[in-house]
Amino acid sequence: MTLALIDYGAGNLHSVANALAAAGCDDLAITADPRAVARADRIVLPGVGAFGACAAALCAIPGMIEAMEARVLKQGAPFLGVCVGMQLMAEAGDERGTHAGLGWIPGRVSHLTPTPAAKVPHMGWNDVVPTISHPLIVPGEAYFLHSYAFAGAHVLATTDHAGPVTAAIGRDNMLGVQFHPEKSQSYGLALLRRFLAWKP
Repeated sequence: MTLALIDYGAGNLHSVANALAAAGCDDLAITADPRAVARADRIVLPGVGAFGACAAALCAIPGMIEAMEARVLKQGAPFLGVCVGMQLMAEAGDERGTHAGLGWIPGRVSHLTPTPAAKVPHMGWNDVVPTISHPLIVPGEAYFLHSYAFAGAHVLATTDHAGPVTAAIGRDNMLGVQFHPEKSQSYGLALLRRFLAWKP
């Protein structure tokens, strides 16, 4: 089983790669080559930073969006988006202007509203509470670090930060998580193991 971890200059690639290896992935390629993505059995899109910058960096790789869409949307390869990689699955993000996302999941990414009880960024350990049954998402505690959050369709789990905040989204063969599996210790490694075995 080959796994493509997409390198577009906007992810904490090596910590994600190390976590995937610890979860049992023995054929992982960190790649910016659309041809490798088009051949991969599974695809992971990491991401840290601003939505617009990450979207622009992904779009700047010739053929990458097309390879992702062909392999994920048309051919059904399992896909995992992490943090901003999850947010890019949305239609748009409102960070320093409005920027187009991949449009795979209806919804948009907007700034969290700080309150006396909930500082922004949302940082630290928090509960993951499934909203519907999904083979990859189970209750537990994960590590979050973000200032923007998804609102829209296909929400699989929420967390509480002065109200519900999207923790996971997905449909068909696609999953996105707002938290960082690579920083979520046993909970994150268990999620990655389930993703590696997933046959949607």
